[in-house]
Amino acid sequence: MNILVIGGGGREHAIVKKLKESKRTGELYCLPGNAGIAGDAICLPGKPTDFERVKAAVKEHNIDLVFVAPDDPLSLGLVDELNKIGVRAFGPQKSAARLEGSKAYSKDFMRRHGIPTAAYECFSDYEAARKYIKAAEYPLVLKADGLALGKGVLICKSIEEAEDGLKKLMLDRAFGDSGNTVVVEEFLTGREVTVLAFTDGKTVRCMPSSQDHKRAYDGDEGLNTGGMGAFAPSPYFTPELFLEAEKNIFIPTIEGLNADGITYKGVIYFGLMMTAKGVKVIEYNSRFGDPEAEAVLPLLKTDLVDIVDACIDGTLDKTEVEWLDKTGFTVVVASGGYPENVVKGYPITIGNLRGVTLYHAGTAIKDGALVTNGGRVFDVTAVADNIEEAREIVYREIGKIKFEGARYRSDIGRV
Repeated sequence: MNILVIGGGGREHAIVKKLKESKRTGELYCLPGNAGIAGDAICLPGKPTDFERVKAAVKEHNIDLVFVAPDDPLSLGLVDELNKIGVRAFGPQKSAARLEGSKAYSKDFMRRHGIPTAAYECFSDYEAARKYIKAAEYPLVLKADGLALGKGVLICKSIEEAEDGLKKLMLDRAFGDSGNTVVVEEFLTGREVTVLAFTDGKTVRCMPSSQDHKRAYDGDEGLNTGGMGAFAPSPYFTPELFLEAEKNIFIPTIEGLNADGITYKGVIYFGLMMTAKGVKVIEYNSRFGDPEAEAVLPLLKTDLVDIVDACIDGTLDKTEVEWLDKTGFTVVVASGGYPENVVKGYPITIGNLRGVTLYHAGTAIKDGALVTNGGRVFDVTAVADNIEEAREIVYREIGKIKFEGARYRSDIGRV
């Protein structure tokens, strides 16, 4: 079958590579893709949120299946639009993707269905929010309600930081309309873990747990980013904690959606905190995490096309999903100013890489040369028997990637 992947980052490169392994894949396309994806799929021009362009590409290239990877087109309803014209599409419909698209909605959903999460309040009025944070306990968390590329979460250690953050979100509109409503949340302490899962709206097939590293610099310092590295599985997420999360979070989430009249089909991302009072939900995402996908997908043994079909057709209960008993480990190579002041267009040189898979996240071809084209430029991934081996391989090779301002965290898997 002919398959079109929507998106153009490292996550999409990992998805493309995994789909390429399937014997069922015919022509493989990506819109818009990037310079690296172009080596594994036919890249098509266009924006993921330009639905008319996507539908035209589907018709022009006789696409049988569309894999919608990024949050924006999911939240805007691309899957709904494709379904309306009879096109098979993988990903949640707009009503289900709202779990990620609105943090206020997702928090209210959890409260309504008794799913453990941090205490919170939502505000659309700046002065009311300002009054609340003056009387709050610290640290606390401010979250932009809408999508913000993983950067709309601010951890505030003082009233001064909270007031600055609130101004940034609501008055300065750092994330546009996404900051019209703000969630003020209790700060949870513990270790974070991500659990991604395939679902057809009834059955949940969890992937190996993973741990993302969101802060920009070593020692978990600096601003939140889309993610600077990840590994899977997390040794801290024990079988006992998994069973707790399955009982209190994974199954109740799908049951809660069904009770609300929503059938969720696709990948669901559970961002969790392992606290002294049990596992709690930090956030939901309606798609593969990035860079978690780059650490998890290389471990998948089962044909991804078969899993996608089962999710769409509601037959996931009849599909076994198997994984390698190994560790996936990925580190992001970012532009110097990331996540705030990113300069694009620097020439890239790559040495002879051994033992790793290189996923392109933000690259382009300019005048015949490979150049940087984003904040996160590459994901360097290794698969090995354990985290120590995989880590050693990645850090042995990562220095072979060179461009002006290139940087990466040196402590992934150590914090």
